[in-house]
Amino acid sequence: MKKSIVPIFAGGGTRLPAHLGVLKALQLLDIDFEDLVGVSGGSIIASFYAAGLALNDIKRIALQTNYNQFREFSLIKLIRHGGLSSGDTFERWVDNHLQGKTFAQLEKTLHIVATDVTNGKAVIFDAELTPDMKVSKAVRFSMSIPLVFSFKTYGKRIMVDGSILSEDALHRDWDHKGTPVLCFRLRGEHEYDQLSVNGLFPIFNYVTLLIRTFMTTISREYINEDFWHNTIVINIGEYSAVDFKMTTKQKHQLYKIGFKTAMEVIPLKMNMETHDIIN
Repeated sequence: MKKSIVPIFAGGGTRLPAHLGVLKALQLLDIDFEDLVGVSGGSIIASFYAAGLALNDIKRIALQTNYNQFREFSLIKLIRHGGLSSGDTFERWVDNHLQGKTFAQLEKTLHIVATDVTNGKAVIFDAELTPDMKVSKAVRFSMSIPLVFSFKTYGKRIMVDGSILSEDALHRDWDHKGTPVLCFRLRGEHEYDQLSVNGLFPIFNYVTLLIRTFMTTISREYINEDFWHNTIVINIGEYSAVDFKMTTKQKHQLYKIGFKTAMEVIPLKMNMETHDIIN
């Protein structure tokens, strides 16, 4: 009998190829899931898969896309809208690959999580709550890395990156059937190439340093012992969550790290919880 989980692809920013490696491992290990959860960079991979794209096609998109096209350096946008980039180009790119699909049109049940900064709580988008919303809009909300992408409003809420949320916001009964979750978290290090803060406009590098440190600190947050048995940490080394100039070779290395870690650790986690996971 197949083993079933609800995988959570949590965080990552531009390090999203690591989540693709996890998806490949789940496929090879014959782990079944009808629901999946995407947060920040993980929401891109999760949405593409839920829409029915083949893994090889998603891998090609992730490796060949120039992420730098999504980055802008507009002080006006930063001052007026809270981010260097509007994020509109990114949203159109996602929508194009999803062919404009709404949550109700997906092949699998996708849950995307963003953060409402007005109250610090999770905002969930899926076929139950937002069936007619374009998935690309929800992915844009979840990928709203502070200071990189401008804040976006959703009603009276202000949406930012879902990675900011505490763990208990993710560990819930997603499919209303008690299927256990398995959360894949990317953990980064602080050591990056130094950025010069000299020159006429040092503000850009100051902001980049702040974003990099902030996102890395979030990824290294202590994991509550209550959730440890349902969490797999993928150590991705010195790759930054906001490296928009990442090379194809670096992306492929992230893919291999995600795949290798998942192949090694998922069987251990599943064996530990066999009585809970087998249908």
